[in-house]
Amino acid sequence: MHYLHTLTHLRMHAHRSHWSPATAYRAPHKPFLLLSVMDLAAQGQIESPLIEPSFDLIERFARYWSLVMPPGSKCNMAYPFYYMHSEGFWKLVPRPGQEHELKERITSSMTRLQSVVLGAEIDRELFEHICRQKSREELRAALLSRYFDPNVRQVLLQEAMENQEAYEYSQRLLQAAEAAMPFGQPDKPQQIRDQGFRKAIMNLYSHRCALCGIRMITPEGHTIVEAAHIRPWADSRDDRPANGLALCKLCHWSFDWGFMGVGKDYEVLVSPLARSEQNNPGPIMTLEHRPIFMPQKDRHIPDQECLGWHRKEVFRV
Repeated sequence: MHYLHTLTHLRMHAHRSHWSPATAYRAPHKPFLLLSVMDLAAQGQIESPLIEPSFDLIERFARYWSLVMPPGSKCNMAYPFYYMHSEGFWKLVPRPGQEHELKERITSSMTRLQSVVLGAEIDRELFEHICRQKSREELRAALLSRYFDPNVRQVLLQEAMENQEAYEYSQRLLQAAEAAMPFGQPDKPQQIRDQGFRKAIMNLYSHRCALCGIRMITPEGHTIVEAAHIRPWADSRDDRPANGLALCKLCHWSFDWGFMGVGKDYEVLVSPLARSEQNNPGPIMTLEHRPIFMPQKDRHIPDQECLGWHRKEVFRV
């Protein structure tokens, strides 16, 4: 397979004073992006040679970056997504009317990149290789061996395996139809369950807070929204999406501490304690009695039995 040679001879910035032994003294941007593409291909999320700069791809790239690079270091995926065009197998596809913009360095942010390109079209032969498990894992092994220290290779390989298992768990959660009973796999490692539950909730709510509606995502792939259990796993052993909500950090904290809840008609509840003298709840008060944002399918709508438990055991009246 000639792509084994192609992917192990990428054009990358190499400098011993800038990059660490962990990445073989090279910039790891392109290998991280290719590993991310392979992860999505393994999950069946890439169905054509057009690689879209989706949130799932951004998130995978950000996860690989955080595992290897120093804490606090930042890099948005726009940089390698744009510069991969120099490799020959990666052709940027502009949005209609944006062809002239490709002459500029559209690397400042993912928002800027997404406004100019639909994605990148890869060679069909390479697409077919990454869609087949055997050849995909050969390419993954070649990338890891060429561009990363042996200890880092194992970390990245473990991450790919756990992400795949979490994705499969999320799909089982989304397909679970037993709306009136708990669903989960206690024998699964916690990190797999947590990742799988999060993937399912983010998929259903499109990274939007169910209570306030906010949706904010950084160029690096970080989101303000988190996946929250209505009735905690430790108490319910229930990972059904119907026992979950997508909540921003403020609403998540307020929900967990009983300052916010969800009523019988799926309206936002705000505790009277939020109005107490020492508090200044600000925009939270404007949410009271507003309908929450919900998934489209009935079986994924928050379970009133779980919400009722929260109103009784957590919400402060």
